[in-house]
Amino acid sequence: MRLDLTRAAPEAHEALLALERAIRQFALDPRLLELVRIRSSQINACARCLQNHTRAALARGETPGRIFQLPAWEDSPHFSARERAALRWTEAVTRVRDGHVPAEVYRAAREQFTEAELVELTVVIGSINMWNRLNIAFRTHVDPE
Repeated sequence: MRLDLTRAAPEAHEALLALERAIRQFALDPRLLELVRIRSSQINACARCLQNHTRAALARGETPGRIFQLPAWEDSPHFSARERAALRWTEAVTRVRDGHVPAEVYRAAREQFTEAELVELTVVIGSINMWNRLNIAFRTHVDPE
C-alpha cells in the first residue's frame, strides 16, 4: 500500500464515509446498488472494491450465478429490465469519457427510475468510482482468499 487514506487525509476519508451513510438511506434496492458497484469496479479493475462489494452482495442475498454473469449482463436472461437500465447507466456514467452519457441510455434509465432514484443511482456510481480511484491509486490491500 502506498499510503493510508485514513491517516493521510482523515477529513477526506470521513467525507466519503458520510456519503456512504447517506447512500444507506436511499430507497433503491441495496442488492441493485451492490450490482452497480460491482459492475463499475469491474470496468475500473478495482480488486479491493470487487472483493468488498461481491461479499456485500452475497450477504444481501445476491446469487453467485448472477454475479458471475455480471460482465455479460446484456446477454444474460437473469437481469430484469430495471437492473439492465441501471447497469447500462452505470457503464455510461463510469465510462463518461467515451462519448458522455447517450440520450438513449438516459431515456431507458428514466423509463425505469424516477428523477430522484436516477440522481441517487448516479451518486452511488460516482461514489464507487471515487473509491475505485483511491484504492487503485494508493494500492489498497486486498485480502487473499
